[in-house]
Amino acid sequence: MDAARPRNATANRRVAGPGHAGGEHVSADLPDSARDSTSPDGDLLRGDERLSGGDRRLRGPKRRRALLVTGMLALVVDAAIVLRAGGSFGELPAAYWLMAALAVAVDARPYVMADRRARSVILPSICFTFATVLAWGFGAALAVQVVAVAVAGARLRQPVRRTVLLGVQHGVALGVAAAVASLRGGPTYDWDDALLIVAAAGAWVVARYGLAAMVARATGERPGQRRGAGFLATGALLLLGPVVLATAQVGLAFVPLVLLALHAVHRMVRSAGDLERVDALTGLPDRRALHASVLSHGRGKRLALLLLDLDRFRTVNDALGHGVGDRLLVEVARRLAAVVPSHDLVVRLGGDEFAVLATRVDGAPGARRIAHHLAEALNRPFALDGTPVDVTASIGIALQREPGGDGATLLRQAETAMYDAKQRGDQIAVYGPDAAHHSPDRLTLLADLRHALRADAPDDGITLFYQPQIAIATGEMVGVEALLRWRHPERGLVGPEELIRVAEPTPVMRLLTGRVLHEVVAQLAEWRDAGRPIRAAVNVSARDLHAGDIADRVDELLRRYAVPADLLQLEITESALMADPHRVLNTITRLDRMGIAISLDDFGTGYSSLQHLRRLPLAEVKIDRSFVLGMATDRGDAAIVRSVIDLAEALGLRAVAEGVEDERTWRLLAEAGCHAAQGWFHARPMPAPELLGWLSRYRPLRLPRAALPSK
Repeated sequence: MDAARPRNATANRRVAGPGHAGGEHVSADLPDSARDSTSPDGDLLRGDERLSGGDRRLRGPKRRRALLVTGMLALVVDAAIVLRAGGSFGELPAAYWLMAALAVAVDARPYVMADRRARSVILPSICFTFATVLAWGFGAALAVQVVAVAVAGARLRQPVRRTVLLGVQHGVALGVAAAVASLRGGPTYDWDDALLIVAAAGAWVVARYGLAAMVARATGERPGQRRGAGFLATGALLLLGPVVLATAQVGLAFVPLVLLALHAVHRMVRSAGDLERVDALTGLPDRRALHASVLSHGRGKRLALLLLDLDRFRTVNDALGHGVGDRLLVEVARRLAAVVPSHDLVVRLGGDEFAVLATRVDGAPGARRIAHHLAEALNRPFALDGTPVDVTASIGIALQREPGGDGATLLRQAETAMYDAKQRGDQIAVYGPDAAHHSPDRLTLLADLRHALRADAPDDGITLFYQPQIAIATGEMVGVEALLRWRHPERGLVGPEELIRVAEPTPVMRLLTGRVLHEVVAQLAEWRDAGRPIRAAVNVSARDLHAGDIADRVDELLRRYAVPADLLQLEITESALMADPHRVLNTITRLDRMGIAISLDDFGTGYSSLQHLRRLPLAEVKIDRSFVLGMATDRGDAAIVRSVIDLAEALGLRAVAEGVEDERTWRLLAEAGCHAAQGWFHARPMPAPELLGWLSRYRPLRLPRAALPSK
């Protein structure tokens, strides 16, 4: 095939055990292990409903059990506080109960602050509970805070342990603030006590975040490095407390107006989150955080971006469930964050892709050392529910050639290098102009191709030729293969191998595949309308299969032109299959269910696993021309061809031989039981307008019955 991928490329990648597969099919009904977890509407709460431990959101019976246990604990604690206080709670004024109700209500929408590696929750109720401490003491404030924390824990779907830790931190902070506030000289506050109130708020902040840091260290989590916005938001909420008290003295009807101030604080938190958004599952910054960080470094430093794509991640989802897949992503994030220095940035891009932005590199050797360090960190098995899961990653490296570049360029280059690593069977690849496929000549050719595809002009030189495929037993034409040709305005005819080799590592490949699919399906409709329905095979690349949306694109085209699915066949190579068989399986299974036949092209040139060959919904295998061309003179090639034909027969697949250029090879294939052949012995590739004329002149070549195999 030369329509959408390089020939004879191999992918000798290390195959991991049943704990890895690729894939990130986007669906709103799937957990985070199978989709990008960025909230589409930008709501910070929806996008950050997990705290900085990476716990999964509780669902179903677990969530109901957590709600029940948390509610019971809150009732028990409040009952103990009320009993200890005697009858004093009944004497509290209406202002207290109004503030208590508002505190519980606002914690139904807690704020979540992000930093480089973790997240911390900010409860807006602290505005009211801090005011309660100042006016009515620690016990009255603690009773309200316990209920508010329980509501926030339920809203965030936290496990009981997380909610309890959050409650303890706020309870201790209130106690410390109450102790500082008790140093005042009289029973009421005046302007002279402003400094004391600020000191009490400062003590609250130190106690709350100091205890959180101690818990993080005790549990092995690394605390975040950037809490400035979190401290500011917390301080603003606390210092609203005295304002609430002053407002209550004017009139209780004015107290709810403080909700406008709380909304302003919420907007501030969201604005900080927009500058450094976090991934909802892992707590790592997301793609927008990466772009902002690249821009923030300005022109003073050269950066390196390392993009990590987990190999065979989908196996975890298939074998152990999406919940375990989520937990594996969380553990991978923790391990990466633990080994990356604090001056670098760890990002989850989505699905099973992570990135590390290195800010202190000394060129490609230094970036490679970082990549090897990351790979070694991931090589240690992850223990999930007692099952050790091995994980590997393909890593693409992009170096910022000139200071002051943008994140989009770095990310695109790192993605290209990552695909290079997958195709070559390497774990690490570096993008750079010194690489052969990144030479100025190739880059110019790529730019010309991109321009031609986007312009979509009738004279852009991009055309399709069709080569017939002939049934050996009957001599009838059973289909054609679409072959890409491009006549460059200056270079002349560009070979298909060179064209695909340049395009595949880049997003241009998707444009090229879309163009080829559109023209082929439109041509199928034209042949059908002419009364000659013909099946056509189109080659698709590893990049197309990994993207996952090719099935939607094909389905849309078939519907638009009313072409039956059985008239279209897609060919994939062994390199595309073995680069990530489980991710490919998801895509081609859907195509197979649509009625589209799948062919494995260039069979015998790669490292196909027979297990995958048996499991994949294939219709045929195509024997590579390198073996077919030599089978008439080389016993080894002939033996390989016969073995592939026998294997296809045993698996119930068609065997198609490419590169049949003489009658002797045709007869040898017939004796071996090959089903179909393609090559210049019957017809060379031809433009679509010439095919029907060739068909009208073609007379099937029928072999004597004695030449056909008995089977």
